[in-house]
Amino acid sequence: MATGQFMDSATRKSKSKASSEVQLCVDGVPFTLDRELLASKSSKLAVLLKDHPSEDLTNVLRDAPADPETFELVARFCYGYEINLSTENVTHVACLAHYLGMTESHCTNNLFSKALDFFEHQVVSSWNKSIRALKAAEDILQQAADLGLVGACVESIILKALEHPHLLGESFKDLTSNDEGEDNENYFRPNVRRKLFALEWKYEDLSILSLRLYEPIIGAMIERKIPAEYIGAAVCQYAKKWVLFSMKEGDDGSIYKKSIQREIIEAVERMLPNARGLIPCALLFEMLRSAIAFDASNECRNGFEIRIGKQLDQATVKDLLIPSQGYAKEERYDTECVRRLMKNFYRNYTGKDGHELITVAELIENFLIEIASDIDLKMSTFISLTDFSLAASRGILQNSDGMYRAIDIYLDKHRYLTESEREEVCHLLDCSKMSPEACLHASRNERLPVRVMVQVLFAVQLQMRETMPKEIKGSEEGRLFLKGAEEEEEEEEAATRGCNSEEEVIKAEMEKMSSKVLELERECDMMRREILNGSCRKARKGKVNMWKEMKRKLGCITSMHNCNCHVKKKKVHPK
Repeated sequence: MATGQFMDSATRKSKSKASSEVQLCVDGVPFTLDRELLASKSSKLAVLLKDHPSEDLTNVLRDAPADPETFELVARFCYGYEINLSTENVTHVACLAHYLGMTESHCTNNLFSKALDFFEHQVVSSWNKSIRALKAAEDILQQAADLGLVGACVESIILKALEHPHLLGESFKDLTSNDEGEDNENYFRPNVRRKLFALEWKYEDLSILSLRLYEPIIGAMIERKIPAEYIGAAVCQYAKKWVLFSMKEGDDGSIYKKSIQREIIEAVERMLPNARGLIPCALLFEMLRSAIAFDASNECRNGFEIRIGKQLDQATVKDLLIPSQGYAKEERYDTECVRRLMKNFYRNYTGKDGHELITVAELIENFLIEIASDIDLKMSTFISLTDFSLAASRGILQNSDGMYRAIDIYLDKHRYLTESEREEVCHLLDCSKMSPEACLHASRNERLPVRVMVQVLFAVQLQMRETMPKEIKGSEEGRLFLKGAEEEEEEEEAATRGCNSEEEVIKAEMEKMSSKVLELERECDMMRREILNGSCRKARKGKVNMWKEMKRKLGCITSMHNCNCHVKKKKVHPK
């Protein structure tokens, strides 16, 4: 910008003497201006020029709340030119005019009063302009606050939000009802155009403001009882704009940027409503992950965990797969965090129909299945989570197939475990609650310890005793229903004969199974004695041979070409 570029040639000729001009510097940009014209509008410059007529005043404005563009507008006003005030420059012009003493007491129709009049009639009355004016004033926030400009904008925004809370953004409940069937990802897009009062117009989002402005505004809205669902929607939008999207894009950023993001996510946690269901569970998990990634305070992380715990029944297994942090991480997923989430759910549970309990019990079971394949998952951690899953499902889930599946996967991925360790992993498995299909798989599963195999066989025997009579009875009733009245007697007799024949077959099969179980127990006892006597080599060889013999007797295999086992044998080396 050229020095004094707004002065016309006539003015330069009339003010040609060097003594009539003064050079001022604003943010490194020099301005050569007429002394008398400046003094006529600015009481501060009038005093300085009068008291220091011959001194160098170049840096006298070094503390002025101004940039070169704003000072040029003020100088043009001093020279009698019309200036264009706008939402973006009015706060800067007002602050500089006040600093220079350009008030009505010094000169009528002065700049300060003009700027305030524009601010009052053109800015404060509008939601959009109030937000843009606050954004523009962030570099002179203290001076603008001292003049009441910040407070006026904030009050205007709050009053309009009280009257029309949709200005803060659509609540997640409204989005769910209005956009049912659409991709949930659409909920999280920034700066989405929304409909208001049946008119489409784009309005400013509060999320453009810096945290030092945004947090006090939201705090004031909470105190003024603006509905929590709209507060939550606005705060989530702020978190997505300043934290979550940068994480999705893989932007690691500098240490300074991370510290800013940590400050933001901690503030977001403080502003979020605590009620259940106001924020989608998936979004809360994203915030928790960001809090962990940016090493936020324990208070911040606990706040997110408590909110998630209240609505854990809305979570998915994918949500629970929270990566472990730190260079010394020993396991792939943060299972301790998941354990805390579960405790928070049961601690805050107030449901009546028990539906949420069933959902969470199934969620825990599926989570256990998912992480069982982690080769780094410690046995103690797996057993602890199995215990937690059992406690959650007791009296709620009808079978233990999910737990069996998790145990089977864990044993498959950790084949280096000893027999005693495998027994410890399986000790919470309730074979009596396994379905017939699961029992069939388990009876042929060579990864299971022998003791569990025995328990499975007993469970199969009990199931046969309970189900076969029912099947026979059902078959009999079906035949009677389908037969005509004329053949009823004859069919009853035939059914009776069939029942007697079928019952004899079942009885024979059960006796055969019982003998197999007893023989298996004797051989297990024999193997245990050999181990205790110190015949390790002989015991090992005997165990292998005995295992094949056991499978033959149980009907798992008859030959190498007739194998019904689900898992092929592999040579496994200890880890």
